[in-house]
Amino acid sequence: MRTNHEIDYQIHGEEMQYVEVELDPNETAIAESGAFMMMEDGIQMETIFGDGAKANQGFMGKLMSAGKRLLTGESLFMTAFTNTSQGKKKVSFASPYPGKIILMDLLKMGGKVVCQKDSFLCAAKGVSVGIEFQRKLGTGLFGGEGFIMQKLEGDGLAFVHAGGHVTEKELQPGQLLKVDTGCIVAFSQTVEYDIQFVGGIKNTLFGGEGLFFATLRGPGKVWIQTLPISRLAGRILSYGTVRRKEEGSLLGGVGNALDGDGW
Repeated sequence: MRTNHEIDYQIHGEEMQYVEVELDPNETAIAESGAFMMMEDGIQMETIFGDGAKANQGFMGKLMSAGKRLLTGESLFMTAFTNTSQGKKKVSFASPYPGKIILMDLLKMGGKVVCQKDSFLCAAKGVSVGIEFQRKLGTGLFGGEGFIMQKLEGDGLAFVHAGGHVTEKELQPGQLLKVDTGCIVAFSQTVEYDIQFVGGIKNTLFGGEGLFFATLRGPGKVWIQTLPISRLAGRILSYGTVRRKEEGSLLGGVGNALDGDGW
């Protein structure tokens, strides 16, 4: 039996998705600041410290809980949406960049899932959004996500977002999966996360894939994204700051016109 609020949901869209959460009277959903998209009349919005998972924390407890979120690059505050009417009401939350929204049913995942720092979108009230420290020095320094990741705990439904397409894999006991460090979205608590040196002089100097793999060893579930936001941002930045080779010449202008970029 769930102790967190039980919410119904529907995910809409393909590449720019949003999740529509249906709340019964007195039910509450929590969301990251800036995730809100729209809601029906009868839902009350309230800014809260932290995730509101523990009702009797006191001010200092709430401040400590919220302060931990700063370590993951998130805001001190979250937003709670409560249905204060007599009937069912809907509130929707949108992902911040092209990709997919993933449902995490924490009750079926042993009460905990570890995910990248900026992936949490929204959840049922009672789900705790905390931090997960990487205990190994090498993993923290070279693992792509640093020493700190997010952890979602509880027995309710939570939603995370990722870039591009997302694939889910079920690892068997001892099965090892090597992944680009930026492509990890989340993994269940039974999965062992570590790093591995790529190796080889040519791979290191000219491979262009970084010096380390992330390694995920089963058993458990892992979610992998095709387009990390850091990779997307890097490409956009390079196009905005690096001049194309053919620019500035007559032939370059002709080439740009032919491929649709104009003169």
